Amino acid sequence: MYSKNKIDSFIKESPILKEIIDLSPVIWLNPNRKIKSEMPAFPIKKKDMDAAAELWERFAPFFVNAFPQTAKTNGILESPLKELENMKALLNQESAKIQGRFFLKCDNALPIAGSIKARGGFFEVLHYAEDLALNAGILKKSDSYAAFTTDKFKQFFSKYKIGVGSTGNLGLSIGIISAKLGFQVTVYVSGDAKKWKKDLLRANGVEVIEFAGDFSEAILAGRQKTNADPMAYFVDDENSHELFLGYTVGALRLAKQLEEANIRVDADNPLFVYSPCGVGGSPGGTAFGLKQIYGDNVHCFFVEPTHSPAVLVGLVTGEMSNISVQDIGIDNITEADGLAVGRPSNFATNVSGHLVSGIYTIEDDRLFTLLVKLMDTEQIFLEPSATAGLIGPQTVATTDYATKNNLNMENATHVVWATGGDLVPDFERKEFYERGKNEFVSIN
Repeated sequence: MYSKNKIDSFIKESPILKEIIDLSPVIWLNPNRKIKSEMPAFPIKKKDMDAAAELWERFAPFFVNAFPQTAKTNGILESPLKELENMKALLNQESAKIQGRFFLKCDNALPIAGSIKARGGFFEVLHYAEDLALNAGILKKSDSYAAFTTDKFKQFFSKYKIGVGSTGNLGLSIGIISAKLGFQVTVYVSGDAKKWKKDLLRANGVEVIEFAGDFSEAILAGRQKTNADPMAYFVDDENSHELFLGYTVGALRLAKQLEEANIRVDADNPLFVYSPCGVGGSPGGTAFGLKQIYGDNVHCFFVEPTHSPAVLVGLVTGEMSNISVQDIGIDNITEADGLAVGRPSNFATNVSGHLVSGIYTIEDDRLFTLLVKLMDTEQIFLEPSATAGLIGPQTVATTDYATKNNLNMENATHVVWATGGDLVPDFERKEFYERGKNEFVSIN
């Protein structure tokens, strides 16, 4: 816990911190964002992104065999990019006009895990499995990776364990893919993880260990227990390079979709991307990847719950992962379970501090009303946390960001990254929708 004097000094340096502590929705524009020519050297390069994309290609035969629903895409896991014309029209009736085109990157519909966590979580486990198999001499990169579905490989992996700490979706992705490969897998979940997610993990043969506390407690316990076992591997959401790298491939895939849709991204046609943010790995990896492709012509914004602004607090104070929201008196209690994180990723936050254009916060009630509006206008269901980016264009429009950066907003393309939702059971969907309807009535 930081002393009152220290917190007061943070507030004096950055007055917006007082609003953050008061749980007011804010938008913060990053004063430390670097242009391309000023970027420091990062431990991950564009060539690493390309190598990660090649790993996904190698594992395509495995996915076709292990998950038949991926056969129609030849084992490549990807989500649609959909234009939200009806949602845009509705939002434009309620607030500032969204200039340019408005899209949803539907990672809620990613096959198997139904969330963006499949990008990072699957990738790290596949990377580890490939290394084990190559080092054991049972695999060559030129082999068909359909071999990973054979009893020989499953028996080999059964000697090894995988652990992860999670609020829900990362645990789902790690659990599902690890169990399918044959690993012994344990997911350490925080108290805010949904019951249906824990039930689904157990149904897939995953050991689930529950903690009453938040994400930080779950990940600390998981890290300590897993790292004490020489046959175990911990997927560390607070420090992992591999998770981060897995998310960067999403940027390559989005760039391809934009090209196929004849959407230009250049100095006169800016791209804005709005990503819900928990520990910071998935939005950070996406932002890093997009910056490698588009440089200064892409503008990435993160969004966090008012009660869990972990990355925002780390960047505003300059303390990065050394500070938690609890250290400044914020409770980290939110209905956005995937974003219920008190302390940000050390690795991702240090990278994102140079890349992100800004961060805004959103109240829980707003997530549910946005869920209803998207469902009513576009017939797309998202879990509450995944709706957070939908007000991004209008929130950024309340600032002088476009003016200061001399951006032609009429030519802008806005992409809201939808992070999860397809695996949510029907009864939860109905509850979310009804809550959103009630919230919508109460504010109109």
